[in-house]
Amino acid sequence: MKFNAPKRHLREGFKNIGRSGWMTFASISAVTVMLVIVGFFMIVFLNGNHIASTIEENVEIRAFIERGTDEAEITELMEEVETEYDVAEVEFIDKEEGLENLIASTGGEDYWGSLRDDNPLRDALRIIATTPQYTEEIAESIGDHPYIGRVSYGEEIISDLFTITNTGRIAGAIVIGALLFTAMFLISNTIKLTILARKNEIQIMKLVGAKDSFVRWPFLIEGMLLGLLGSIIPILLISFGYTYLYNESASFLQGVPYELLAPNLLIIQLSSLLVILGLGVGIWGSVMSVRKFLKV
Repeated sequence: MKFNAPKRHLREGFKNIGRSGWMTFASISAVTVMLVIVGFFMIVFLNGNHIASTIEENVEIRAFIERGTDEAEITELMEEVETEYDVAEVEFIDKEEGLENLIASTGGEDYWGSLRDDNPLRDALRIIATTPQYTEEIAESIGDHPYIGRVSYGEEIISDLFTITNTGRIAGAIVIGALLFTAMFLISNTIKLTILARKNEIQIMKLVGAKDSFVRWPFLIEGMLLGLLGSIIPILLISFGYTYLYNESASFLQGVPYELLAPNLLIIQLSSLLVILGLGVGIWGSVMSVRKFLKV
């Protein structure tokens, strides 16, 4: 009879899950709890980063053109800004449009509407930098142009804004990294305990001449199964919980220019991450545990 090693390893890996009883339950529970925590903080981090990016993308420069600048000079100015600076968008806003935007945004028809006959505003360029962090540098450089009378870019708050968003990203990445490390440490150690309980079984197989790979594979498969089973509940919680949160956010974020990340892509990415993490720590815990007993 031909011996089918891969089939035997799979069968033994599945059998080991059932044999360990409470230790299997403890390992799966450890994986589940830690992946739920990691998944929650990943959702917070990704949405926080998304909102921060949206805020940064809305930062714009208003370059007010000197009165008396003719159409040809304005065209020349726009071409110069587009070619010499790292900008994503340059839009001309004449003073009539600027006044109408002001009235619409403030609701001040009674006050500002009277200025239509004698508009005190200037024509302006609306400029958005390709890299938001370079907004201040671009604004200061454009402000020196002879056709530009004044530049506004929220200079009072823009520096603090970028400091806050960058600090938030760094802090979030550190927290996620620490959580991932903690999750891998706790999960792998729990899986180690499951395998350590069968150290005699490993040593007996080695004493009768079993190769290291023959001993190792069933436990690798067991570790993978523990990690995979432990990732199922976190994935379900994230899928249903985040979809519900996203749908509900439409009402309480009404009127706010920011929204959460769409659930479809986020759920797929997070689910993939949690499965990979679960499998990874399961394999790692198994490898580290079995290796200790292969030297007989």
